[in-house]
Amino acid sequence: MKKNDVGFIVTGSIMTLLFLIVINFISGSDHLWFIYPAFVLILFPIGLTCILRQRYKLFSIIGSTWIMVFLIIINVWHTPAIPWVLYTVAPLVMWPVLVWLDEKVKLVSVAMFGSITVTLYYLILNVVLSPYYPWFIYPAFLIIWWPLLLYHFKRRSYFSLSIHGSIVISVFFIIVNIVSTPTNIWAIFPIFCILWWPLSMYYFVYKKQKEAK
Repeated sequence: MKKNDVGFIVTGSIMTLLFLIVINFISGSDHLWFIYPAFVLILFPIGLTCILRQRYKLFSIIGSTWIMVFLIIINVWHTPAIPWVLYTVAPLVMWPVLVWLDEKVKLVSVAMFGSITVTLYYLILNVVLSPYYPWFIYPAFLIIWWPLLLYHFKRRSYFSLSIHGSIVISVFFIIVNIVSTPTNIWAIFPIFCILWWPLSMYYFVYKKQKEAK
């Protein structure tokens, strides 16, 4: 893409934004709906310019900051009593952090530190904002796969991954069963299905590899 094309996109975004602002106000609407397309119209040319110049680290900071500012505005404007924007802080901060770490992202130690930090962040939010239900187990279940997959993929230990992954999933379903519906033991059904993962890996991959040796 040429420099003139970028200039055209920037000019078009500005003109469109001004047009939407004028329409919003002359229509007599009390709702400032122009801020929603403005979010995209501002971020798009900035992101395009950074990507074309291969300034990925800069874009990660600008993009993360801009998204956070936009969400804070929406939160304060519409639901000031519910600080839901705090739930988005962890992934928005992780984006530039992971980009700046570059090749270090592939280290298991970095993945472990990142997953523990994110889990603790959501645990604190859970305790402070909504202690009546331990919902932090859901993001914790997702983030734990980062170091787990990285560890086994680097070692190509796919059979071990199936075992450890099955344990993680089984423990997750058991915990959800206990905290959500302790009187209804439904966790055994997904656990039974998950057991086929390591069993199939053993008979169709691991066992054949041992026989070949």
